[in-house]
Amino acid sequence: MDLSELRIFSTVVREGGITRAAERLHRVQSNVTTRIRQLEDDLGTPLFARQGKRLHLTPSGQMLLGYADRLLALADEARAAVHDPRPRGVFRLGAMESTAAVRLPKPLNQFHQLYPHVVLELRIGNPEILAKAILAGELDAAFVAEPIADAPFEKLHAFSEEPVIVSANDLASIGKKAGAPRSVLVFGNGCPHRKRLEDWYAKRGEMPERTIELGSYHAMLGCVVAGMGIALLPESVLTTFPESKRLNIHRLPRGENRSDTVLIWRRGAGSPNIQALQQVLREDSAALRGGANRRN
Repeated sequence: MDLSELRIFSTVVREGGITRAAERLHRVQSNVTTRIRQLEDDLGTPLFARQGKRLHLTPSGQMLLGYADRLLALADEARAAVHDPRPRGVFRLGAMESTAAVRLPKPLNQFHQLYPHVVLELRIGNPEILAKAILAGELDAAFVAEPIADAPFEKLHAFSEEPVIVSANDLASIGKKAGAPRSVLVFGNGCPHRKRLEDWYAKRGEMPERTIELGSYHAMLGCVVAGMGIALLPESVLTTFPESKRLNIHRLPRGENRSDTVLIWRRGAGSPNIQALQQVLREDSAALRGGANRRN
């Protein structure tokens, strides 16, 4: 049973017979008759009771008609949606926790105001997990920190962050002279900020003695305030932490103090939803640059 057979079946019912249905469908009568018989053979039941040249729906045919009409209407709706350039439907986004908490509320609110017929879904994860989810068809797009592989994805620069190391107030300095703290607070493997902190230790010829994995930035920062270790995270996250005055911020050297977040999607799979989000991000970025220029 396929859509073309259902359309022929529905047309025969609506037109009241094979002859008029064939004219409507621009087919020869024998073809219409054959397709109806094939549909009956497939379902294993007669759909029409034949009385001379007249056809009457059997109870099975009457039941199928309701389903056929719904399936054909849904197929027409799907066809229209595929060719509709307007954003619509479910939009499955991924993001790192810091991006979701600090950077996304404004642009996603703007997106929602502009495109109320789009249903946003958000998944949190590290770049490795989110990239795999896109390639598996589980996400449409995601915000991830560079570096990310170029070949499978298309990208748009979204945000720039300054990663900083944070410690409790009683730790005035860190580095070669003061020595690197023995404990670090991090997310699980795959987190780009964890990798950056590990690289920071490696460049100084040191390794932390204790690595504590946590599931959220606020938990991580709370443990830093308590003196359990240091953490590396985007400085923008500190604006959401009410106890940030209890932290010392240690800035990274030039060349290590920038992290770029990009919007990625599968190459060749740019949908109207993704295009609309790109436009919102571009306009938001232009507004920020304009504001910065006016202040200068």
